[in-house]
Amino acid sequence: MIDISPELVTAIMMGGILVGVLLGYPLAIVVGGIGIVMGILLFGIDISLELIYQRLFRLINNYILLAVPGFIFMGIMLGYSGITERMFSSLYVWLAGFRGGLAITTVLLGTILAACVGIIGASVTALAIIALPEMVKRGYNKAFASGAVCAGGTLGILIPPSIMLVVYGPMASLSVGKLFFGAFLPGFMLSAMYCTYITIHSLIKPKIAPGVPVEERAVPWLKKTTDLVTSMLPPAVLILAVLGSIFFGVAAPTEAAAVGALAATLLAVAYRKFSFKILKDTALETVKVTGMVLLIGATAYAFVGIFIRAGGGDIVEQTILGAPGGKWGIFAIIMFIVFLLGYFIDWLGILFIVVPIITPVGAALGFDPLWFAMMICVNLQTSFLTPPFAYAIFYLRGAADPSLGVETGHIIRGVIPYVLLILIGLMLLIRFPQIILWLPGQMITGFK
Repeated sequence: MIDISPELVTAIMMGGILVGVLLGYPLAIVVGGIGIVMGILLFGIDISLELIYQRLFRLINNYILLAVPGFIFMGIMLGYSGITERMFSSLYVWLAGFRGGLAITTVLLGTILAACVGIIGASVTALAIIALPEMVKRGYNKAFASGAVCAGGTLGILIPPSIMLVVYGPMASLSVGKLFFGAFLPGFMLSAMYCTYITIHSLIKPKIAPGVPVEERAVPWLKKTTDLVTSMLPPAVLILAVLGSIFFGVAAPTEAAAVGALAATLLAVAYRKFSFKILKDTALETVKVTGMVLLIGATAYAFVGIFIRAGGGDIVEQTILGAPGGKWGIFAIIMFIVFLLGYFIDWLGILFIVVPIITPVGAALGFDPLWFAMMICVNLQTSFLTPPFAYAIFYLRGAADPSLGVETGHIIRGVIPYVLLILIGLMLLIRFPQIILWLPGQMITGFK
């Protein structure tokens, strides 16, 4: 065992994560390796392994995390059901006549998928396959079209049922149900801001978003209304089944996830898309994604245990609380750190490593825990859009048809305005905290 100061421990462990990630090693290996090595060096093998085991067991034994595979299964099965194509077609007919209408349709579809899917991989990929070709083929600017796909797709990690919120709750000892309903209005607010930006930008620069010819949207009002209602009814039923049961206190998020998985499967059956091969593929993909979440969570949770026992948590807390600028200056520093980490570290790593450390700081500053948590979650929206570690960019780049000619440079230029809009959204949430707090306050007593 070695004797080093908590300050040096903090520098080594936090610096080691950034170096390891920038060198290209998987986050779980980096975080787990640093935690184990530092634990053995500081406390000996017996104490460190016992501490790591206890924390791993506590995480894996957390009942609420059973919702993770349920919501993942639901999202993947919905992708196979064909519901996305039907919704895009119906929205396309209604909005194609507006300047920038296809981009607005893309964001609105991403918003609806967010309330059904909960994982950005499914949302961005679906939009890249369905919406991006329609925009590019009709003369939309490639950067403009790519930005709409990425921004609309990333709403899936914020608007419930969100895997990020399911993971965040246990990390900060917060109700996942309240997090769900605290995220609704901020998510819809961002969606409205995206649509407003698209509309204004399309009017200022008409060439980036040409209108769709009249003959392509010449559909009788009754038919397009019927198509819209019938395409929206299944996701509306699914959302009501999952989130309504939580809001009215009928079920906890874990049970609601199981209901959602069953409902998504029944939708696939109803649309005649179900097969045992699809069931098998969905189950395997669910295991893979859940395994990734839990592996990163387990290694990061163990890392944090060693870090806190070594005094690193106290050092971080004292450093942040000692920063100039008072309460809001310290809050700004926390938000900047989270924003900066999003450039380099996976959102799961940020949650599992940072949240247990900064949550006590937020409490010490007197912020409402739910509001503080939601500000972190909205901030993390930027991590999907800011390279080099930008999931949405890579999902779109991988799913886009090569014949469209969409390159990484187009995507990066397209997402920049949406990063700025998220930052503006954060300012609005600071000014009007009830955007976050009002809906959770209306929840009926039960499984909150």
